[in-house]
Amino acid sequence: MNNVLSGLEPKAVWKYFEAICGIPHPSKKEAAIISYIKGVGETLGLETVADHIGNVVIRKPATPGMEHRKTVILQGHLDMVPQKNNDTVHDFEKDPIVPYIDGEWVKARGTTLGADNGIGVAAALAVLEADDIEHGPIECLFTIDEETGMTGAFELKPGLLNGDILINLDSEDEGELYIGCAGGIDTNAFFNYKEEKVPAGHIAIQINVKGLKGGHSGLDIKLGRGNAIKILNRLMWQASRDLGLCLSSVDGGSLRNAIPREATAIVTLPEANKEKFEKMVKELHADVKKELDSVDPGVELHAKPVDLPEYVMDEETGKNIFNSVYACPNGAIRFIAEMPEVVETSTNLAILKSNAGKVEVATLQRSSVDSAKQDLCNMMRTVFEMAGADVEQTGEYPGWKPDVTSSILTTMKDVYQQMFGKIPEQKVIHAGLECGIIGSVYPGLDMISFGPTIRNPHSPDEMVNIKTVKLFYDFLVETLKNAPLK
Repeated sequence: MNNVLSGLEPKAVWKYFEAICGIPHPSKKEAAIISYIKGVGETLGLETVADHIGNVVIRKPATPGMEHRKTVILQGHLDMVPQKNNDTVHDFEKDPIVPYIDGEWVKARGTTLGADNGIGVAAALAVLEADDIEHGPIECLFTIDEETGMTGAFELKPGLLNGDILINLDSEDEGELYIGCAGGIDTNAFFNYKEEKVPAGHIAIQINVKGLKGGHSGLDIKLGRGNAIKILNRLMWQASRDLGLCLSSVDGGSLRNAIPREATAIVTLPEANKEKFEKMVKELHADVKKELDSVDPGVELHAKPVDLPEYVMDEETGKNIFNSVYACPNGAIRFIAEMPEVVETSTNLAILKSNAGKVEVATLQRSSVDSAKQDLCNMMRTVFEMAGADVEQTGEYPGWKPDVTSSILTTMKDVYQQMFGKIPEQKVIHAGLECGIIGSVYPGLDMISFGPTIRNPHSPDEMVNIKTVKLFYDFLVETLKNAPLK
């Protein structure tokens, strides 16, 4: 690494974050970062253990005179979302993330930055290293695979942790304290198709949707950004009805928890309808640009001739795919009545891919109300089953019910007001924090979540605000100094 962040404050946080950027750590490929974290703990002479799945716990005793404080668990996840721009050459399993400073922000070149949750992990490591701060007993819990299934949190066993308070370092707005989160579940549909010969007189066209912002399918779902799969399917649905379009292959989205930014398909249609199709593309492009002008102005929809594919999908299956994807709900479904700026229930149409006789449609439903989540899941299942797909629902995780009487909430509100002269906002997040899962294994934990300001997580536009990292870390240090008494 080039130590481009070495001049930033707090130095220890940025030192560890830059080191994390240099270690490939996409979800489910965390072996190297696990080894690094264990090495930090052992080098500092602290008790360091790893459980059967790869979660790491590092324990630091209280500083003299602080033994009477409750034990605080600092928790973050080790994996990052691997997203890149199409024109960026990057292997997330081998290549380091390349951070750079752009004014008030740290960004990455053409990829996700991994500030989600690398900054939180770096802050915890900085606390472990520090010899000039006061704190009670500390446990740092570093979990694996949060982004693609929360595997580490789900695999936690009773007895690993001894703490009384859990501070999750995975929120993304400085000055906000999160006391609850949404639960989620994946609904995935699978179509089997027959390969048929390309009809006589057909030409082949590649359709591309790109230029969208994408983003986190929970935090950003309320912004109304474009969904590349929805836009692509909108064109194919119309052209299949009016112009005899046939689908050969499709590839849209890549991650269940990211709003799809790009999508592409190879289709065929009668050569006689080429000009009509080109007109249809231009008209829809203009419509979508106008519809998304205020939220996703970079959207692009284009089509170009390509060589004929070896086959197309059978007409019935193609029609079922177009219809069900068009009918599939997407976006914010309901907002919390008492907190009208917060999404209660949402769904993200995340992936549409064809391969070897199958088409997969992946979606993710979230809600802070379990019954509403289940109702939406039933809606999704019904849409795809009516179209003849096989449907499975997996990866369910619980929400985290807010506790406004929390002792750590009271402490942190008081500390923040003393430090910054204002009371921090108290919020529920429409995303899947690990707190709900960890709390189900350790039901007595007093939990809270906070972090610095991060924008566009889960996309190559991800960035972390430099100033807020110092505010976040200073607030963390002062909170540890004032942790509740046993």
